[in-house]
Amino acid sequence: MIEESIKRLEYLCSTIPDLLYKIDDKLFSEKPIPEKWSKKEILGHLIDSATNNHQRFVRGQFEEIPTIIYDQNNWNKYNFYQQIDKNQVIEFWEIYNKQLLELIKRIPSENLWKECKTNEVNNYTIEFLIIDYVEHLEYHLKQIVNY
Repeated sequence: MIEESIKRLEYLCSTIPDLLYKIDDKLFSEKPIPEKWSKKEILGHLIDSATNNHQRFVRGQFEEIPTIIYDQNNWNKYNFYQQIDKNQVIEFWEIYNKQLLELIKRIPSENLWKECKTNEVNNYTIEFLIIDYVEHLEYHLKQIVNY
């Protein structure tokens, strides 16, 4: 199952940046309503997700069930994605996901069963977190490209 996630992430890294660059800057930064994220902020959320999952994928291999929880709204707000140049946000998303792809490819299979705590209650295996990470990416990338 992890192999399928790797293939999907490779595909996203190779196709999504070009689609994002084609979106008009104004549309990319437009907020549907003040409380909702713009396309740029959704992409920023995906960078924050990459950042936190990076910690899970690495620390989960050598720490005893690390707890890695994040407040997505405050991460997005205080990363100031809305104010940062669109191209920089896209480039950061692309390079970070390429790095995660290389990391994921090299995780020994025995480490895929190690766990992380991602909220106050649940532990998840690294394998589950990788699969969920790619599904989460696809969900939000469709929001950006299709609305």
